[in-house]
Amino acid sequence: MGADLLCGLNPPQREAVACTNGPLLILAGAGSGKTRVLTHRVAYLIAHAEVPPFGILAMTFTNKAAAEMKSRVATLAGSAARWVWVSTFHSLCARILREDIEALGYKRSFTILDESDQTTVVKRCMKELNVSGDMFKPPSVLAAIGSAKNELTDVDDFRENARDVRQRTIAQVYEAYQRTLVTGNALDFDDLIMVAVRLFRERPEVLEKYRNRFTHIMVDEYQDTNHAQYMLVKLLAARTRNLCVVGDDDQSIYEWRGADIRNILEFERDYPEARVVKLEQNYRSTQTILDAANHVIANNRDRKSKSLWTARESGAKIALYNADTEKDEARFIADELDRLIVAEKRCYGDFAVLYRMNAQSRAIEEVLVSRGIPYRIVGGLKFYERREIKDMLAYLRVIENPEDSVSLERIINVPRRGIGDSTLAAARSLAQEKGLPLLAGVQMAAESVELAARARNALADFLATMGRLQPLRGERTVSQIVRAVLDETGYLTDLEREQTIEAEGRIENLKEFITVTQEFESRHSEGPLDAPLDAPSDTPLDVPGGRLQVGASGPNDLAAFLEEVSLLTDLDRADLSADQVTLMTMHSAKGLEFPVVFIAGMEENVFPLARSAYDPAALEEERRLCYVGITRAKDRLYLVHAFTRAIFGSSTANPVSRFVEEIPGHLLVDAFAERYAARHGWRDETRVTVPGQVKMEAPARVKTVGTEPSKQGASEFAAGDKVRHAKFGEGTVVSVNQRAGEWFASIAFPGGGIKQFLLSLAPIEKVH
Repeated sequence: MGADLLCGLNPPQREAVACTNGPLLILAGAGSGKTRVLTHRVAYLIAHAEVPPFGILAMTFTNKAAAEMKSRVATLAGSAARWVWVSTFHSLCARILREDIEALGYKRSFTILDESDQTTVVKRCMKELNVSGDMFKPPSVLAAIGSAKNELTDVDDFRENARDVRQRTIAQVYEAYQRTLVTGNALDFDDLIMVAVRLFRERPEVLEKYRNRFTHIMVDEYQDTNHAQYMLVKLLAARTRNLCVVGDDDQSIYEWRGADIRNILEFERDYPEARVVKLEQNYRSTQTILDAANHVIANNRDRKSKSLWTARESGAKIALYNADTEKDEARFIADELDRLIVAEKRCYGDFAVLYRMNAQSRAIEEVLVSRGIPYRIVGGLKFYERREIKDMLAYLRVIENPEDSVSLERIINVPRRGIGDSTLAAARSLAQEKGLPLLAGVQMAAESVELAARARNALADFLATMGRLQPLRGERTVSQIVRAVLDETGYLTDLEREQTIEAEGRIENLKEFITVTQEFESRHSEGPLDAPLDAPSDTPLDVPGGRLQVGASGPNDLAAFLEEVSLLTDLDRADLSADQVTLMTMHSAKGLEFPVVFIAGMEENVFPLARSAYDPAALEEERRLCYVGITRAKDRLYLVHAFTRAIFGSSTANPVSRFVEEIPGHLLVDAFAERYAARHGWRDETRVTVPGQVKMEAPARVKTVGTEPSKQGASEFAAGDKVRHAKFGEGTVVSVNQRAGEWFASIAFPGGGIKQFLLSLAPIEKVH
């Protein structure tokens, strides 16, 4: 079987798969088959190296990627794949903590707060500390706390190293924030890894258990790891050093959320004996697209050298379109969509429109809607962020963890029970006085003579409702618990009484949520799919050994369901199966591919962002992001830029992106010339110049019936030239094109917009 697993792999892939011991760095370029290499390597370890499958740990960043990897391993390794651990970083740490967090004083029933819950806690802490929300924006404060946790910086270290008033203030909020989480037996997303690392450092016997458990570790997308993830991997792999990391430094695009490119660039420093294998053959894109990507990324200095190539044909040139405005940009994209659907028999699902900022989607959406073109936006309002879904999740979290004060506060008056802000404030005050969770404060307030009888009765009714729901945990399936919540609380009845379109939509969402719970139950009806965490690595397959840990879930495991929902990523939630055009940021596009890709907004100060101009490291990350965008395209790539763009309330004129200038001209074609020629039956062989002096090939001349084009103005003006008009003053040439035998120019004038002129007649002169 070992030899069979090497069949069909190219030489570098075979080398990576067959390297079974010691540290291994696989530099996998975009589209080079890294998932195939990883899955074949797992199967090879089991079949050839005789590694027990439950001694193999593979980590990635999304549940979707983990599921795909596990499915492929199952195809290659059969039933043995059942015991291989394939997990995201956060899922792994959540399972470890469910098993051993009591060693740090937490309870196993801890809640994982989502981003909106975290923001709620930060706002409350800031209010209690009299910290101005205008001077210190809650999202910014939360981001600073998250960054600290990614660097494994706890409250004490943060406070000690605070250098100015801002950092000292954030340190105060950080301390209050953590105190709230600990009191509520809750962790946030970043805590999962930070607390797991703390557990390993403070309890060596726990670390030893997992070192014995996992003898071979693999990490996908290693370039995206932050410091906390780096330390987690380093601690786990320290004994055997059987660590295989796969990644591409050229696709490191998440510095803003803590990813440290040094982790992959300095892997050989950490593991001097490491073998390095480069995967450079691309199985996705045409050579033209790869050549463009190679030329762009070659301008980065801080990278490991590699060059993508493919056995595919060169393919179509990269189309560059110089739009007048963002609306013209959107119209061009829609026109090309319609054209290619007819000319190349494509479907809407073949197309993706990528952009640097979410704000760029508005103009594109408006045109797609007006044309009746179906589309989806990846990264819009997510299902689990809708009000009614968050309400249900809050109820489930309180049932699982009654100490979860954040969730309790959300649902205590939902639906309305007559528990007002003053009553809630009284309960919160009683809890804080004694350092207890909010539930204890609610219980004390319900018996307090200082509250009005009506308020006490409302609190008592709420406690009675939760008292009926709490025993369902562990006794009923998750879907049964949800139905009981809807019934006992009257939540669904309230919505039905509204008789509004909004209420109908919310009811449909709740029905879909029940479907989600039923799907969870179906997946877990046969018990756990992974070996128990405390199973020894030499345990026979048919007798996994050890007791079943909390993380090994069944259909009644509410904690596992909540954990699964909490750890979903944006791409895990995205449905790309429908026949729709996909709109997304380039960050969201990582890991995806499409036959046809448009990258909109290829202008300086848009892409790359203006703030990267004076920061070499930031500019290199912007260039890596461009590389990611380019390599999403399989067959066709369009780069679109606008001379003027209205965004964030103002209109600006920016030159074409430097990333376009880094692509050799022979790989580009002027999409405007092609488009106009197709409509009017002529083509011109002259080379076209766009702002920034990028030169590209125009389509070859085609003789047509009609007047031979006039040459007047052809050699005098080019896009990017500064000119003076007798009436409008100085302006900049946006484009120069032939129409019906005459040369026309689009010229932008400050304060006067873009105007078109017939060059043979217009009173225009070039400014030298």
